[in-house]
Amino acid sequence: MPDEIFAHPRLARVYDAFDGDRADLDAYVLLAGEVGARHVLDLGCGTGALAVLLAARGLRVSAADPAAASLAVARTKPGAELVTWHHGDATTLPDLGADLAVMTGNVAQVFLSDDDWHATLRGLRGALRAGGHLAFETRRPQYRAWEQWAAEQGTTVREVPGIGVVEQRFELVEVALPHVSFRHVYRFSDGETVVSDSTLRFRSRDEIERSLAACGFSVREVRQAPDRPGREYVFLARRTD
Repeated sequence: MPDEIFAHPRLARVYDAFDGDRADLDAYVLLAGEVGARHVLDLGCGTGALAVLLAARGLRVSAADPAAASLAVARTKPGAELVTWHHGDATTLPDLGADLAVMTGNVAQVFLSDDDWHATLRGLRGALRAGGHLAFETRRPQYRAWEQWAAEQGTTVREVPGIGVVEQRFELVEVALPHVSFRHVYRFSDGETVVSDSTLRFRSRDEIERSLAACGFSVREVRQAPDRPGREYVFLARRTD
């Protein structure tokens, strides 16, 4: 089940206000051009920031997410009518024949068990055409990003158009590697408080490469994230046939 931060209707509506500048998405737009993609699948699309960006570039875009509340927000964005939206995860996707599948942000780390991760990779493979590409980012465990989160994230207040003042509080809950758990607490101006608990799995580069090979992908390249050098792996893999 998706976390409340994506699945709760009130939290989905304020997600973009707290998500900040999504300059990290520019790298995926460039990558789509690099591999010559005409049809891109955005898995874990959330509120649709990348999907509508790609569609505005003239690409055919399929976007999938298990959180209906996030998809509802995505469908209200300018250009959303150019995107084919799917409510579900990788295991529910049809054979799309996509040229490129992407997972941005923390999407690749929400699969906590090996079974779920492998099922996701196999689902993505089935949605790609022969020779299609898969690109995703994942945080390097050795960078220990959770220590930075604990030091820098606290309470943030935003004025959200149409909603009012919203307070977000971040709490680091548990570090039990390879899992890290944290909590977001939202307080709305009408007094309602909504809590969202999340856990991410931090996989090593070797672990990810082995899982890709086991699920029918060959790794073409492992890159730096342009906006977070040294902090993340960006995998570019290709479906093997």
